[in-house]
Formats: sequence, structure tokens, C-alpha cells
Amino acid sequence: VQLQASGGGLVRTGGSLRLSCAASGHSFIGYTMGWFRQAPGKEREFVAAIRSGITANYADSVKGRFTISRDSAKNTVYLQMNSLNAEDTAVYYCAADNGSGNYRVMREYDYWGQGTLVTVSS
Repeated sequence: VQLQASGGGLVRTGGSLRLSCAASGHSFIGYTMGWFRQAPGKEREFVAAIRSGITANYADSVKGRFTISRDSAKNTVYLQMNSLNAEDTAVYYCAADNGSGNYRVMREYDYWGQGTLVTVSS
């Protein structure tokens, strides 16, 4: 079972990026899929999660700017990030949870990707 995150890179303030998280070795239909991020010197924090392809939840800091979505046929989850600013600079991780626990809590997740770096510069 593997989650492969990609799509990170360097972008200017106000720009956009779309992250992808491709799952292999297992179908994640029915799983909660989440994105977390870890900025330099800070703890990893919740960014967004999607349950059953319908219900999406976001951290207050990204609400209205980020959109999480999933393509079950491709076993892939996406994070569209718009209006990026320096505070969004971090390594972004995708994760999968086969339960129905608190989607904001890291320990609820069973599988993790390796992370992809997003750097926002002015």
C-alpha cells in the first residue's frame, strides 16, 4: 500500500498549485483522505479532508482558497491551492483513514505519503 504525493514546487505569492496523491496497492474507496502540512520548525497540521467523495472539511487558514477532491476511478486525491502566501510554505503530506474518526487528528490515519514541498516566495 503506497500513497505518492506530487505537484509541489516553487510558486509566487498569489499563485496556484495542484497537489496529487495517487494510491496504489489498495483501493481507498470509502476511506477518508486527508492533507496535512509541516512548515519549517513547526508541527504537522491538518489542512483538508474528504469523506466518501462528498464531505470536505478545511482548516480555517485555507478555507476559501484550497479545494480537496478525489477521483475514485484513478484512486487519486487532489488539493487545489489558490491565492498562496508565504504561510503556506511547507511539506504537504497526504494520508488515508479507513475509520470514521476525527479527520483533523494525525493518529487517525493509517497510511501516509512521503510529502511534497511547496515553497511560496514573494
